Amino acid sequence: MSALADSLRQIYDLGGPVVLLLGVLSVLVMTVVLYKLWQFAAAGVGRHKALAQAVAAWDAGDRAAARGHLGRSRSYLAPVVEMAMAGQGDAERLEAEAELRFATLERGFRLLDSVAQLAPLLGLFGTVLGMISAFQALQAAGSQVDPSILAGGIWVALLTTAVGLAVAMPTTAILSWLEARMDKERVLASSALHTILSPNGKGGIKEARAAHA
Repeated sequence: MSALADSLRQIYDLGGPVVLLLGVLSVLVMTVVLYKLWQFAAAGVGRHKALAQAVAAWDAGDRAAARGHLGRSRSYLAPVVEMAMAGQGDAERLEAEAELRFATLERGFRLLDSVAQLAPLLGLFGTVLGMISAFQALQAAGSQVDPSILAGGIWVALLTTAVGLAVAMPTTAILSWLEARMDKERVLASSALHTILSPNGKGGIKEARAAHA
């Protein structure tokens, strides 16, 4: 604990409270990102081979093979596809079921977006505070002006902007990647559901209900 307290004190002395706050935000972002990566892996995001095979078999009219492939799938979308094959709901209800699963995976995105927008502003705020302190020190020196006083204050002030950008840029990049993954998941889910409900352009929902009955 003492080592942590010393480290925090050094960070505070170097860049002030703004840099310390940005450090806390960076730890929070890292925690959320690691959790999302684990959650994506556990849900099988991007791993839909068996699910795709099930949809393809259903589209070809091989219902038994489709259900066999679906039984091997570990995708979080498998229950929604199973509902579609069983004729349990129309397209709107099935898409709503898929959206519930997407919402779970997207939990935490708003936090990452907020940090990405707030970090540069915090850095700029720290810079303004640093510049005020630097000019106050310059004023207090009076006629005994030492350029190193102003240079040192500006250096510390600009440090907060650099730290703010260092937090915001990777956060923005990671959030964009996560959102792109979810966009692909939505396209895949929509395509799978519409294929099952209307295989080969036919009234697949009626056929599914009849088979389930």
